[in-house]
Amino acid sequence: MSSFAELRRMMVDCQLRTYDVTDRAVLAAADTVPREAFLPGELSHLAYLDRQEPLPGTGRALPAPMVTARMIQVLDLQPGEEALEYGGGSGYGAALMAEMGARTTLLEPDEAALALARTAFAQPGVVAAELVASLPKERRFDAILVSGSCETQPEPIFHHVREGGRLVVIEGAGRSARVMLYRKAGESLSGRPVFDAAAPALREFRKAEVFAL
Repeated sequence: MSSFAELRRMMVDCQLRTYDVTDRAVLAAADTVPREAFLPGELSHLAYLDRQEPLPGTGRALPAPMVTARMIQVLDLQPGEEALEYGGGSGYGAALMAEMGARTTLLEPDEAALALARTAFAQPGVVAAELVASLPKERRFDAILVSGSCETQPEPIFHHVREGGRLVVIEGAGRSARVMLYRKAGESLSGRPVFDAAAPALREFRKAEVFAL
C-alpha cells in the first residue's frame, strides 16, 4: 500500500470517524479520492493533516478534511443527484461527491483556484466533474456544498437550490461559526444549525467594513 493510501486510511479512521462522520458512502469516498491531487505538488505531503490548507496564488483554501466530509454527510447525498460545490478551490469536496455517484459541478469564480482544479481532476483516481467559473441563473441542484465560511448569507447561491433540495454552509466567523443546513420548499428556504465548525472565509461573503470617524 502506498504511503498516500496509508495516510488516507489514517485520515478516515483518526479524523473523520472521530468527528461523527459515519456515512459509509462518505467514508468510502474519502478513503478513495487522492486528496494530495488537490494541492500543488510541493504541498502534497500536507494533504492529510487535520487542518485547512491555503492554496498558493489563489484566494482560496481547502477546508480541513473532517469539515468537508461532515458537511457532505449532512447533505444526505444520493447517487444520481445533481450536486454543486461552490468556492471549493481545487475542488476536493466536488471530487468526493462525484465519487459518491452524484453528477457534480464545481463553481469556482477564482480563476487561479479553478486552474488548480483542472489539474486535480486530470489526475488518476479522480472522478470527472464539470468545472466552471459561472453558472446560468436558472441552473438548479439537488445538493449544494458551500466550501468556506460566510459572514453574510450566500443569497446568490440560494436560487440555485432545486425544489426539495439542500444547501449546507458555514455561517459566521471564528468560534461563533456554525454549519447551517437549508432546505427548499416552494419559494422559501428554511435553515437550522447542525454543528460548530471553522473553514476558510469566502471573501465574496464577508461583511462590509464600517469605518468610524
